[in-house]
Amino acid sequence: MTRPRKTDLVLDGNEVKLRLTAERRKTGTPVHVDWVRFTVQLKHAPIPDVETLFPLNQDIEPISAWNLDAMRQRTAKLARILRELPDSDFAASAQAKTLAEEVCEALGPEFSVFPELRKGHDFYRFRWSIVRNEVECAWVGFLSSGDSPRQHAQAKTIHANVYGSACTFAQPGFNRRLAAIVERTEAKLTRVDLALDFFDGITGGLDRIRADYMAGAMNHWGRKPSCNQVGDWCNGRARSFYFGSKEAGKQTNVYEKGHQLYGADSSSPWQRVELRYGNKLRELPADMLRRPADFFAGASDWHALILAEAQAQAIPEPVKTLPRLAAETVSAEVSRVLRWARNTAGPSLAFLVKHATEDQLITACEHQKLPAATRLMKRIQGSGYGRVGLQPI
Repeated sequence: MTRPRKTDLVLDGNEVKLRLTAERRKTGTPVHVDWVRFTVQLKHAPIPDVETLFPLNQDIEPISAWNLDAMRQRTAKLARILRELPDSDFAASAQAKTLAEEVCEALGPEFSVFPELRKGHDFYRFRWSIVRNEVECAWVGFLSSGDSPRQHAQAKTIHANVYGSACTFAQPGFNRRLAAIVERTEAKLTRVDLALDFFDGITGGLDRIRADYMAGAMNHWGRKPSCNQVGDWCNGRARSFYFGSKEAGKQTNVYEKGHQLYGADSSSPWQRVELRYGNKLRELPADMLRRPADFFAGASDWHALILAEAQAQAIPEPVKTLPRLAAETVSAEVSRVLRWARNTAGPSLAFLVKHATEDQLITACEHQKLPAATRLMKRIQGSGYGRVGLQPI
């Protein structure tokens, strides 16, 4: 594989910066939507037009005005029929292609659907590629690659994955247009990345970010998130500082964007704070796409502070966790503790159950610190969020 030349990287990096700067001026916010994934049920997916379902021969004359009304009636009838038909390979393909075309329209005129089917990703059998300059930057997958019960359910969906490269080079306002697609199709957002760029660097740099973490600035609701350092921290090049976790559906990566685009030896001060939301413990609202700054600031007090350093105003809006998933977390914790008790302390527990009195067992359990998931559940029940959602974590 031929590696890109350093001059190519510099030119590409400059174009990325120009695009982001133009979007910032156009939208009035420094927070950029940098990745979007969403899943649509087939029954809510866009209905293909007649040309998609029945491609016309080039020899056929265009539809004349006198039968335009008949064509409209035919289209409406086809839409009703398609809604009633069982899923089939062709129907899913046509609907996925229509969704891909709508995503292209939302991104801008530089984007198009690649005219051939490709092998799917993420357990989808096929995908329609969305390309810019003939390079894939997004895709829409459909039909499952297997026959398991889980994939049987997946076969009834269409999934759109819009990469960061598509978001970067899209026309300003693409995020609002994607939000409209999500709402119109009753889609479920599964990933949204929100990026805040500091072209002249963050005050204190990556060392300041690590110091903030050690001082507890990233703590949220009394909990310290996990962290991970990647890159050459000894020499201060190409560094990334992660906190939070993908498993919890909220992770932040603070990294040296200029080193990524221009090379680790460059003196570029450009740094980025990238907040990555997933739907594992949350329902992601479409408004995240319309008001990225508000949801960025709502992630934690630290996110609101770093956004303020970018001279941006926002009304912090958190994405709350789901009570059902929190209960499942406690159930998983119970299973884990039982497994540990059986494998590690089984003989001792059997002896206590057989010979200790009830009072002795209660005394042994009193004033013990509960596991993290159980403490969280008790706090939820005590705060009244057990019915309407949890405090964001």
